[in-house]
Amino acid sequence: MDRLVVMRTFVSVARSATFAGAATDLSISPSLVSRHVADLEKQVGARLVNRTPRSVSLTAAGAEYADFAERILEEIEEIDSRLTNDQGAAEGQLSIFSPKWVGNLDLGYAMGEFIREHPRIRVKFELGVPSDRVYDFLDRGFDVAFHARAPRDSRVKVRRITDLPFMLAASPAYLGEHGTPATIHDLADHRLILHTSDSVWRLGREPHTTQFKVHTPAARTNAYLQVEQFVEEGCGIGLVPRGPAREALEDGRVVEVLPEHPVPSRSLYAVHGPGGETPERVKVFLDFITDWFRRRERP
Repeated sequence: MDRLVVMRTFVSVARSATFAGAATDLSISPSLVSRHVADLEKQVGARLVNRTPRSVSLTAAGAEYADFAERILEEIEEIDSRLTNDQGAAEGQLSIFSPKWVGNLDLGYAMGEFIREHPRIRVKFELGVPSDRVYDFLDRGFDVAFHARAPRDSRVKVRRITDLPFMLAASPAYLGEHGTPATIHDLADHRLILHTSDSVWRLGREPHTTQFKVHTPAARTNAYLQVEQFVEEGCGIGLVPRGPAREALEDGRVVEVLPEHPVPSRSLYAVHGPGGETPERVKVFLDFITDWFRRRERP
């Protein structure tokens, strides 16, 4: 028999001093009450009640156990109530993880605006290198994590947030030394910088896109910021997010390569934990960040 069930029955017996009174309180039969108490006595290895035809009295062990059980049940109810309230309120701790290059999309301003609008939510915003395991952010204590690819993992929930533009880029110094590719095919003759998750570059406008596979990159890394830095240093041509590279593009440190064959935009996703009801603070944040990007894209 479930320990908490029989503990609740025993506490009711202790309060009413009769099996019949406990049965009425719990909407069960007196015989089931008696069975619950007998089962609890078996579990704890001690006699808890003195039974008479008219009443039930607690033994010394029973009185001690009744106080203990009532305290435990009250604490469980208190925790359950607090967690239920936390789920329904936009307050409490909210921990968010983002790849560094996504964090460079002016997210600091977005988070500042969110913090001002929701002072009852305490925000932890951390940048880093995402794990290959989509579920890892939950194991590390985060509520939400940003990804540039839709996670294929049924254990997490996914919200599409916005589009992220990419481009092929190189430094003027590199192009001056090695020439500017005129076609996608010409890329095979150049030094290419590869993100480890981008071994195939999709180029061109939908529905007429071309897939170019990078076979022998000059360098590879698992960070887009590093790809951009290699490109700026003249190491070769790389595929980079346009947002973080905007300043380098504007001041001429990099130039776009093959603009007539643009890199299709990718989606930014926010993933969060599985389970039943999503906590209100997570819902509020996802709605906010989706709207923030939408407002930012308006002319």
